Amino acid sequence: MPVDVEVLGEPALEPTRIELLCRAACASRGVQDGHLAVEFVDEAAIAQLNAEHRGKEGPTDVLSFPVDGTDELGGAPRELGDIVICPPRTEDLAEAVVHGTLHLLGMDHERDNGEMLELQDDLMRRLR
Repeated sequence: MPVDVEVLGEPALEPTRIELLCRAACASRGVQDGHLAVEFVDEAAIAQLNAEHRGKEGPTDVLSFPVDGTDELGGAPRELGDIVICPPRTEDLAEAVVHGTLHLLGMDHERDNGEMLELQDDLMRRLR
């Protein structure tokens, strides 16, 4: 089963494009199945999430909330997590989708040696 992508809110990109971006980012990390959600929100909503979960004031462009769990009853795809994107704060929506997905998969550009952003740039070159 391929990665299942749920799009919530008012998508700022075509849902099929969002699915392609998420699946490509997942495949780049060897993830072939699972479920994730991408939600598009306004500045007030992302500012609240940013304060609650990161202790930072104000809106940001993208937040990721990894779950990395499995369904205990079996049969359901692995739950990868949620990506929240604020279009008015995002220069490149496609890049924000890829960026958020890579974070769901455990990558962290604040702690690695440039690997995440290098992979992100590579994916964006191939997906434009």
